[in-house]
Amino acid sequence: MFFCRFKKVIAGILIGFGIGILLVLFLPPIAWICIMGIGAFIGGIKYLLGK
Repeated sequence: MFFCRFKKVIAGILIGFGIGILLVLFLPPIAWICIMGIGAFIGGIKYLLGK
């Protein structure tokens, strides 16, 4: 049971890592700043609504 769950976690990490490498190769730095800003904004709203 644990091993099956561990395999899914490893697969998810590898897929995320691969997508991350592709995004770094194809997106300019300005796009990364915009993505991080939007992520911080959404994270802040979730934090405020969670309390």
